[in-house]
Amino acid sequence: MSEIDELIEKLNDKDDFVVEDAIGALELKGEEALDPLISALSHRKKNVRLHAASLLGALNDEKAIKPLILTLRDNNKLVRREASTSLSRMGPAAVDPLIEVLDDEDWRVRGAAAWALGNLNDEKAIPALEKLLDDESGYVKSGAQSAIATIQRKA
Repeated sequence: MSEIDELIEKLNDKDDFVVEDAIGALELKGEEALDPLISALSHRKKNVRLHAASLLGALNDEKAIKPLILTLRDNNKLVRREASTSLSRMGPAAVDPLIEVLDDEDWRVRGAAAWALGNLNDEKAIPALEKLLDDESGYVKSGAQSAIATIQRKA
């Protein structure tokens, strides 16, 4: 097992100090940790997936955008939220991939994408977000409303 793989396993440690040390060490590894962290998004342990999603946002590499979008389908709400937050940090490169999933069949994916787009603050997302204002899911509707309001406020 590589040093990076060992650090990733420590993301699930019961001791918060061990977890924090592993997070710090993985951040310092930078690009070297990118692929293992992307793989960790499908780890069996929720805490590993959660911290991997967060770390990918901190590393801010466009290679992580598609895997983070797939993580919006995770069965854990906190992992999905962290993936959405990390996508919010990716800047303009994340806008088009997020717009593409606004019509996903899963309301959780549509909603998380809408919230992330609001944080990215790109006016080109508004037409796609407006289509969600009649969505059957209240979460999706409120995400779209909030995103549109945020983007228009900053425009």
